[in-house]
Amino acid sequence: MRRSRRVARAIAGTALGSIAVLHASSLPAQEAKKDAPAAAVVETEEEKLERDGRRKCAASVCATLHEKRPAEGLASCSIRKTWRKEVLTRKLSQAKVSWPWGDTRCVSEVRFDRATLVKAMEGPQFEAQFESHDVRCTIDGEKEKYEISVQLRPKVTFKDGKAIKASLNWGKLEAPTLAKSALWSITAADNTFGLLQSTTVEDINEFITTKCMEAKEAWQAK
Repeated sequence: MRRSRRVARAIAGTALGSIAVLHASSLPAQEAKKDAPAAAVVETEEEKLERDGRRKCAASVCATLHEKRPAEGLASCSIRKTWRKEVLTRKLSQAKVSWPWGDTRCVSEVRFDRATLVKAMEGPQFEAQFESHDVRCTIDGEKEKYEISVQLRPKVTFKDGKAIKASLNWGKLEAPTLAKSALWSITAADNTFGLLQSTTVEDINEFITTKCMEAKEAWQAK
């Protein structure tokens, strides 16, 4: 059960990250400084490609959020993120939880309706219902890899250009048999009681402000 909760935390973190475009505008030095527990992190070529993809997605989404261009159509991105073991260990230690596995690689195909994004930033209050998307993760174990996938259909209420309420709306879940029942109980609890609402709201607002501003040069050039 305790291990299942840790897996759920990793999935939740990835889900939140996909909504916030997974720290799309972070530069290598910034990511290393923020996430590394001690020594600077040297990016692999795969991680560089992942970061470049997230930056391009951020530029596309932020241009609509802040300049309303383009104002129609879909912003569609394939988001990939590798969470290193030491990063997960540090993040989960803040909640007094250990991480018993290795690196985790996640991917999500996200789609944002641009007209919805414009309404979210314009109105005094607006409830945005986003399309369903899947988050798939591969977690390195000592002797095997764990494949987990979950479907999300986020709903976010905005007021004066900021998120004030959010729900992930967990859907179909696929996981190893031993973990699935516990994972399902946790995601069902979040659907019912909104356990991750405050964290989701914080991540979305950080993206709209801090992360978009870090990528400002890219989206202003679009």
